[in-house]
Amino acid sequence: MTSLLEGAKKLVTRGTDTGARLEGLGAATEAARGRLDDELVGRAATVVERGTSRLRLSAHHTVVGIAGATGSGKSSTFNALTGLELSAVGVRRPTTSWATACVWGTEGAGELLEWLGIPPRHQTTRDSMLDTRRESNALEGVVLLDLPDHDSTEVAHHLEVDRLVALADMFVWVLDPQKYADAAIHDRYLAPMRTHADVMVVVLNHIDTVPEDRRDAMVDDVRRLLAADGIPDVPVIPISARHGIGIDQLKGEIEKRRVPASRRSWRRWSAPPAGGPVAPRDGRWSRGSAACVPTR
Repeated sequence: MTSLLEGAKKLVTRGTDTGARLEGLGAATEAARGRLDDELVGRAATVVERGTSRLRLSAHHTVVGIAGATGSGKSSTFNALTGLELSAVGVRRPTTSWATACVWGTEGAGELLEWLGIPPRHQTTRDSMLDTRRESNALEGVVLLDLPDHDSTEVAHHLEVDRLVALADMFVWVLDPQKYADAAIHDRYLAPMRTHADVMVVVLNHIDTVPEDRRDAMVDDVRRLLAADGIPDVPVIPISARHGIGIDQLKGEIEKRRVPASRRSWRRWSAPPAGGPVAPRDGRWSRGSAACVPTR
């Protein structure tokens, strides 16, 4: 028995439905080697490996990735959610390929952050000495990641985004009123991740720069584009990270969409990867995608 299958079998003893599913997929993957397309088998093996690795780590924490394009206000949104100026914004934003992490609740988070590959210098604990205020526990157990700009000209930046998108439990996609229809995010991330819809939130930032009589129409247009991507039910929240508009609503949506680790992880690992092939509009995935992974 391979270490891949052994790892999946150990999770079954923890009584999780996800562990049983991963064990079944692991067994199918081993049986398929040499019989099915190597790339297809490799994708299934990746699902098993990532899933078993994640389930061994803190089930109390939800990894929430904040992703967006240059100028979308992604880092401002991160700062508004944390209440701390952790990420540089605008022209001060450093050209770094590392994500920044803020953690609510330290117990069990260390190994998870190590697994995510976040260096200690890019980690902050929200309940550390930097924070003396008592606030709502809506984000208790959240590991919030400010990802590099997905449209950066630096190859290392968008490679890091792809790596962490594959590992996160939940996503907040930050769009800008000037670029919300940009094909870069719709074709590379949103459409391929349509099976992740229940762990995604889309925010339209800088809403304060849009005339009030145009805001509803712009939000409706974002929803139209998301429907074309195959994710019509993803919540769209207009915010202004700079002025705090909509931040409480965003926190509430993150809290509402957090689910038990066993269910959350299976949805994540059984869905097609970001940056992969875009599903046809009939929802069927082409050969070479994650179609071999059971979703029920």
